[in-house]
Amino acid sequence: MSLPRIVPREEWRTAREELLLKEKVLTRARDAVDAERRRLPMVEVDEEYVFEGGDGKATLVDLFRERRQLIVYHFVFDPEWAAGSRDCSAFLDQVGHLAHLRARGTEFAVVSRAPYTRILPFKARMGWTVPWYSSYGNAFDHDHDTVGRPGVSCFLRERERIFLTYSAHGRGLEGLGSTAGLLALTALGAVGDERIRYHDEYEE
Repeated sequence: MSLPRIVPREEWRTAREELLLKEKVLTRARDAVDAERRRLPMVEVDEEYVFEGGDGKATLVDLFRERRQLIVYHFVFDPEWAAGSRDCSAFLDQVGHLAHLRARGTEFAVVSRAPYTRILPFKARMGWTVPWYSSYGNAFDHDHDTVGRPGVSCFLRERERIFLTYSAHGRGLEGLGSTAGLLALTALGAVGDERIRYHDEYEE
């Protein structure tokens, strides 16, 4: 692999400013796509999925934990495996403190096809504290086209009604993990005008 050329600072500055113009075009295009994403139509989810998590059985509405939006990361963990996917593990390592999402009306949860008895020791090994649920025995992953591949699904709750607003797979997951990146996928974005705080300063 060859390294970049070594140049005087002024030449570097000129090259950097030229690239910045292209970066600004990309940023404006991303902003436009984010706005179009928020205008996507949504579809009602009427399937009665039952998951298993740290507090026992849970429905899809339970995964919201009383919040308006829910982001689900579909973590590839086959029921026969002793550990989850390495790629999915690397992704989960990058997810920030959930207090920042929750303060903006959005919950984050991980769902896998493996039984919870397999998920729990692996989760402890990795040191993760995010809510993680097993979809073992239900059609959740099949219905969201994530059997054997990672993905993200975004949901919106209107009382007891739940709507799927967005999903992404493959390269659509690249660059995700930050609070801003995850919120950009949701229908409402950052709900409210909560200012950025230290994660231990937010009120539940």
